[in-house]
Amino acid sequence: MHAISLFVVLFGTWILLSGHFSILLLASGAVCSALTVALANRMKILEKRTGLTIAFWRLPYFWLWLGVQILLCSITVSRKILSLKIEIDPVLKRIPISQQSDMARVIFANSITLTPGTLSTDLNRSEIEVHALEATSIKELKSGGMEKRIKGLELISKDKREGFK
Repeated sequence: MHAISLFVVLFGTWILLSGHFSILLLASGAVCSALTVALANRMKILEKRTGLTIAFWRLPYFWLWLGVQILLCSITVSRKILSLKIEIDPVLKRIPISQQSDMARVIFANSITLTPGTLSTDLNRSEIEVHALEATSIKELKSGGMEKRIKGLELISKDKREGFK
């Protein structure tokens, strides 16, 4: 059942993002989606799935917030690049994270990478390594604004909730 739902989501996304409905493109989308499902099945990813861990109805608000952050950071990085004297102080630091699900940790790492001036270089269960063009970006990440927003996307299963009592 997970394989069928994954195929439908992948193929649906293909159709929405392509916007073209020619036979060749639809067939290509179907083949790519089927190959992705077959690969996920061979890797036993579909078996490991334990249920919904992300509140998908909260994603549009998070995407809007992230889009604003990307725009603001783009302006900041562009100013630094276009100035006559480039003032950057690259730094590589590990930041502790508190997300419980793999999906939330990946969203956090990808959100950092999408934000200009920062790059996630390593991720594990308890921390993430981030390369930034300046130390203020690391301070902002350590302040926890992005982490709290992603933590708000995370759904805690009933089993985990009982463990926190």
